[in-house]
Amino acid sequence: MSSPPRLALLASPAEEAQAALAQLAARHGHCRPEEADVLVALGGDGFMLQTLHRYGGLGKPVYGMKLGTVGFLMNQYHQGDDLPARIAAAEPDLLHPLEMVAHTESGASVTSLAYNEVSLLRQTRQTANIRIELNGEVRLGELVCDGVMLATPAGSTAYNFSAHGPILPLGANVMALTPIAPFRPRRWRGAVLKSGTEVRFRILEPHKRPVSATADSHEVRDVTEVLVRESDKRGVSLLFDQGHNLEERILIEQFAV
Repeated sequence: MSSPPRLALLASPAEEAQAALAQLAARHGHCRPEEADVLVALGGDGFMLQTLHRYGGLGKPVYGMKLGTVGFLMNQYHQGDDLPARIAAAEPDLLHPLEMVAHTESGASVTSLAYNEVSLLRQTRQTANIRIELNGEVRLGELVCDGVMLATPAGSTAYNFSAHGPILPLGANVMALTPIAPFRPRRWRGAVLKSGTEVRFRILEPHKRPVSATADSHEVRDVTEVLVRESDKRGVSLLFDQGHNLEERILIEQFAV
């Protein structure tokens, strides 16, 4: 019989997550993320995203357990369960993040990753005025709006869905381009794009109508141009209990009433 996986136990500051961390560490032990076979994230979806951003470069699979407010990316936590057995039986889902390159009025260039979405938002009372190019071709010359976002399938059930964007099946190799409170053109409701599409947002009148860009929780203010594409060099494997993988959860969300 093979030995159980080495676990790196990571927990949010929430009291419930910290209590679970102590209980699991006493039972299974734990090690540094760099030495682990599997990263175990204890918290909500926000903490899972923090874990992916901080440790995604290690290439280690991540098994999350819900000990927070929202847990779409997490498995259920049951005290006393055989955690190594659950991990051994878990099903992997591979996520590819979006890579954002944001250029600012000051001349800076900022690169960041997003596992959920990249969103552009107006910074003042003035609406944003944004031009959208796909693979170097202008597809929308002027979008007057509160903002616009590009979402991954994993992130399509979050902010994107709240903005009336589509829920995307995992593995469909597509992204959701969704406006936020569009004013002009009034009837444009977004688009579904192939995952290899390079999307460039150009900010029109950036001095009068300043815009910020956010990759998950990393915000860059006063942007003039934002380039977004799926990262082909970075991917992370999320582990889910059998019958409750991310693909199934996304499917369930599409039939929720």
